[in-house]
Amino acid sequence: MAAFTEQTSMMQITMTKPGEWTIDEHAPCPPAPGKGQVLVRTGAIGVCGTDYHAFKGQQNFFTYPRIVGHELGVTVVAVGEGVDNVQPGDRCSVEPYYNCGDCVACRRGRGNCCTNISVIGVHEDGGMRDLFIAPAHKLHRSETLSLEQLALVETLCIGAHAVARAAVEDGENVLVIGAGPVGMGTAQFAKAAGGNVVVMDVVEERLAFIREQVGIEHTLNARGEGDAAPAVALPKVCGGDMPTCVIDATGNIHSMKAAFNFVAHGGRLVYVGHTKNQISFDNPLFHSHEMTVMGSRNALGADFDRVIALIEAGKVDVTPWITHRCELKDFVARFAEWKEFPKGLIKAIVSMPEGK
Repeated sequence: MAAFTEQTSMMQITMTKPGEWTIDEHAPCPPAPGKGQVLVRTGAIGVCGTDYHAFKGQQNFFTYPRIVGHELGVTVVAVGEGVDNVQPGDRCSVEPYYNCGDCVACRRGRGNCCTNISVIGVHEDGGMRDLFIAPAHKLHRSETLSLEQLALVETLCIGAHAVARAAVEDGENVLVIGAGPVGMGTAQFAKAAGGNVVVMDVVEERLAFIREQVGIEHTLNARGEGDAAPAVALPKVCGGDMPTCVIDATGNIHSMKAAFNFVAHGGRLVYVGHTKNQISFDNPLFHSHEMTVMGSRNALGADFDRVIALIEAGKVDVTPWITHRCELKDFVARFAEWKEFPKGLIKAIVSMPEGK
């Protein structure tokens, strides 16, 4: 191992159980990569809503103890036998969804919802450590993007996949509920697809960010009253109609239930966020609208390639998203602040000293 990394131990941080972190400064380094594998050094980690929810014990599919970290910018250290898509020194984004390739979903090209899916940082250990082994085909390289930019690719891919799942049409009225990073990415891709996009949230600061930094003109506060109430204000910016496509990126049970009320007749509702609670809805409303309701989970490899190309071309700018930073050694202390969502927090990034 020393031949690859010049180190025999490393730092890693584990979420032992809800509400508890363990820091190990002398964890053993991984072995040399095997066939089809790559040894990577973590350079930047995006802190995700998944991490916040898991810390509170509220995340679906999560198992403990777990080394978190699935939004990753990494540098290739060494490659195993048969690897030809990357080489040592390459900077990459990691596609964190490991699928079986054999189940009904995988056979139909839907590996993002594989029946045996294992997401790093959720079902198996992720990148909150100096080094780890990854399948070579799950790495997406870039010659120009920084490690921080590459760490944000996965978040954008979630939104890109949701918009593709929703099949947003040119000129269509689209409501995106939730102005967090996933909602921002969703809004960007819905706009790129030609949608007339409205973003709704309860935090005015985030709505201002959406207007100023993401370029979405129309925003609504979900708590608005009177003429500013969403049910009244939406038709005013949607040509007199309710939106035919509503995408909820909140994971908040109250928002997810209320979303049914904003869908036009013949429209569709797409859930990107998810909750542990059961979602109930009014059947006459659902039936009278002949409404389509669908989920959007994870993303596909093609989404990663497309998003990286868009950032490289300057068509998507994620740099303003990063509002908070720390190094791995300071993460636990900073996470205690971030989980309370302090004023101004959009996206937090954890950097490794070698990954700057």
